[in-house]
Amino acid sequence: MIQNNDQTEAIQQSVTQAIDSRTPLQIVAGASKSFYGRIPQGQELSIARHQGIVNYHPSELVITARTGTLLSDIEATLAEQGQMLAFEPPYFSPSATIGGAIACGFSGARRPFTGSVRDFVLGCKIINGKAEVLSFGGEVMKNVAGYDVSRLMVGALGTLGVLLEVSLKVLPKPAVEITRLFELNTTDALAKMQALSQQSFPLSGLNYDGQTLALRLSGTEKTLQQAGKNIGGDELKDAALFWRQCIEQQHDFFKTATDLWRFSVPASTPEIALSGDWFYEWGGAQRWLKTTEPKQTIFSMAETLEGHASLFRTQHRSSELFQPLPSVLKKLNGNIKMAFDPLGLFNPYRMTEAW
Repeated sequence: MIQNNDQTEAIQQSVTQAIDSRTPLQIVAGASKSFYGRIPQGQELSIARHQGIVNYHPSELVITARTGTLLSDIEATLAEQGQMLAFEPPYFSPSATIGGAIACGFSGARRPFTGSVRDFVLGCKIINGKAEVLSFGGEVMKNVAGYDVSRLMVGALGTLGVLLEVSLKVLPKPAVEITRLFELNTTDALAKMQALSQQSFPLSGLNYDGQTLALRLSGTEKTLQQAGKNIGGDELKDAALFWRQCIEQQHDFFKTATDLWRFSVPASTPEIALSGDWFYEWGGAQRWLKTTEPKQTIFSMAETLEGHASLFRTQHRSSELFQPLPSVLKKLNGNIKMAFDPLGLFNPYRMTEAW
């Protein structure tokens, strides 16, 4: 196998050649999330062999890994020390890598209670659109002046550069977890999620599938015994499997050929007046909708609610999938893209038709 220093040089050389020939590049690793966003275009640039944990300091709660490293390898290493990636990244495939998790910016059930992917990124190393190897941030949490470039890479879908390494803060795994279930209608479920979120319960998961509200608590055995008495509900057996199925979209709700929309709205938002079936996560802040409603109707509704909508899974990927940005934000995004990738070579059209 090629050594990773050589891998960096090989990737850098590929970017240099793409610049010289003005050849767009499609950055891939495990391809576990290739369904997301517009259809990838360009010559394939694989970073799948750029693997390995560079540094891991369990006592400091920090891990640094090359971005082609499998998520499963990272989580297995952390588990040996009783630690975890607290944002619970979905895999969607055994080939999922840490680079893909950062590039897509997806978070699991713990997101509203412990933080999103972006909250745990400490630093990164990238190759920009000038074939320069750049490092941002570090391996410690600190207050800095200026723009936090490393977190800018989260959710950018590889459009700003080739991620080489990422440093992440990790957390100890909870000693105990329990899940309680409640049979409720939608109005009552939304009200209960709001009420629970405003209290001091050790919540780590809160979703609703249209019939059943599921609530996960994490902490010490003594803490959960008392919390469980106060909350009530029916205890769910094999809860770990349930939450993993929700995070990986293996729940029955997600088994559909209908367009699947993702809404990000204030958790206090009441039922949204759009036809279709809903699945509520993050205490109501993330909502999934299966519908045939027109795209512009959905975008307009999300804007009215001061939220954001994106077409997460669809058979029609050539059209706009993400809610159009206001002109000021669109210009800002374009300026950032120009600074990192002036020739527009990295994952062109993955996020939008044009910058």
